[in-house]
Amino acid sequence: MSQIEKTRLRKQLLDARDSLSLDFINITSKQIQDNLRKVDFFRNAKSIGVYYSIGSEVKTHDILQELLKSGREISLPKVVKKDLVFKKIHSVSDLEEGNFSVMEPKDHCEGVKKIETMIVPAIALTRDGHRLGYGFGYYDRYLSGKKLKTIALSYSKHIIKSFPHSDHDVRIDCMVTEDQVIRLKNK
Repeated sequence: MSQIEKTRLRKQLLDARDSLSLDFINITSKQIQDNLRKVDFFRNAKSIGVYYSIGSEVKTHDILQELLKSGREISLPKVVKKDLVFKKIHSVSDLEEGNFSVMEPKDHCEGVKKIETMIVPAIALTRDGHRLGYGFGYYDRYLSGKKLKTIALSYSKHIIKSFPHSDHDVRIDCMVTEDQVIRLKNK
């Protein structure tokens, strides 16, 4: 599959996701949050990276609030040139609108040295851990060579049979949908 076909697939999947009702997104995101609590390396992590959801993505706002109340070290990504930098936050007031209209940590927030578990965004996933992102490569570049556990949140209808992937695409460790937790063994 060519890059053009991959771009077309990404657009098709995003259009389908964007057509979901707000009620579906809210109810399903709550179910996904409940299932996320079943993941041991999420529950036990002292340092967690998470993204601030936008649009039709699985909602992470309640997950973020829950994490902030837990007293663990929470960090969110900030786009700096062509890379992601994760910065610690202590409350949502540490966030401001950044690139792509996404909420990012403010400049004064301290960089994070080590993240144990990271929740990564995805447009679609395959059962063997491949993630279709937004096509900019930020997460693949950030995660490359790092020793941390990754979790992708997805609506079950966006776990698809296959899509093209490259050698530099980083596979994820765990997928959480509204009705299941899929842990990858031999990643």
